[in-house]
Amino acid sequence: MRRIGFLHTSPMHTEPFDRLVVDLAPGCEQVTVVDEALLDDARRLGGSSPQVLGAIDRALDSLSAAGADAIVCTCSTVGGEAERRGTERGLSVLRVDRPMAEQAVAIGGRIGVVAALESTVEPTTTLIAEVAASRGVDVEVSVWMCDRAWGRFEVGDIDGYLDSVATVCEAAAGTSDVVVLAQASMADALHRCSTSVPVLSSPALAVSFACGSRHEPRG
Repeated sequence: MRRIGFLHTSPMHTEPFDRLVVDLAPGCEQVTVVDEALLDDARRLGGSSPQVLGAIDRALDSLSAAGADAIVCTCSTVGGEAERRGTERGLSVLRVDRPMAEQAVAIGGRIGVVAALESTVEPTTTLIAEVAASRGVDVEVSVWMCDRAWGRFEVGDIDGYLDSVATVCEAAAGTSDVVVLAQASMADALHRCSTSVPVLSSPALAVSFACGSRHEPRG
């Protein structure tokens, strides 16, 4: 039986991703590491700092030791580093936003990135640019920040957080062919958006890819 490992930086991600595995790939098992300090350290010290890289290595080693066949890093801020460290260790590691970026580039050239954390902007936009370059296409990326939304998430005001994200998504849709949500925590904002422009979130696409199942995102 295939076993998927998850590296989370918030315990709030555990239940949604476990549920996605049950819904999208019921034949898969899952193991989890939650390191809440990892995101704080990455924001404070930088995603490539020795302290952050060491924490990523320890998490990947723990998940590998637990028998994970593939590992999904659900934090956009450190996902790129997790992929790189995984490759160096001979592990199959997927940053949560990679399948989403691949799909966004396939949809259209004007891509709106909605983010609530400044630390996710550079990793997300760089990934989209790399995907576009690998396909030989040009894209125009615009960044839309959800002001003060993250503070609501941190105090547990999830409804307020998701409402803020949905409002910004609808604004971004006015000048975009496709809108992507830069953080996994934003996924449920999809159900609060009313736009005909495709809006993509990362969790379901990443779980489907890692588990070898198929899922069509809500657009």
